[in-house]
Amino acid sequence: MPRIATLVKISLAVAFAAATCFAHSANPPKAQANKQNVSLVQWLKYEDALEKAQKDPKLIFVDLYADWCVPCHVMDKNVYMNPTVANTLNKKFYAVKLDADSQDTISCDGKRNTVKKCFSEVWELYALPAFVLVAPKGLSILTVTDSMSPQEMMSLLDKFLEKEKEWIER
Repeated sequence: MPRIATLVKISLAVAFAAATCFAHSANPPKAQANKQNVSLVQWLKYEDALEKAQKDPKLIFVDLYADWCVPCHVMDKNVYMNPTVANTLNKKFYAVKLDADSQDTISCDGKRNTVKKCFSEVWELYALPAFVLVAPKGLSILTVTDSMSPQEMMSLLDKFLEKEKEWIER
């Protein structure tokens, strides 16, 4: 009889351990569930940003990324979650996030193309992360390809804003 009691205890222990493991895989811890942070930047659709820029002229800041781009994910986590960067993008620009591999059609420099073609053929970008500054009339002003810290991004945004009046007329 003591032997059966021991086997029952071992069986219960194994069943409990298996149930615990299953429960954790079905309900990931908060750190895993929170893996995709909600950005502080209020990203707009590209066409919506162009439309808004026609009515209330501001420069359009386009962030190009790809799911496979590790530095892009780092920027999402470190740069776009920075309150100062997010506040500047939200108040002073129309911020847009585009998947560089997307086959969605947008208007870039007055031509209808896929995002992928705008990235490589129109804006002549070949690396990620990349940024395009677009005037309210839809013409690209400049492109930047680089991964940045929040401080470097703020420096870049400040430089853009210094030239805003000149560039907004383009």
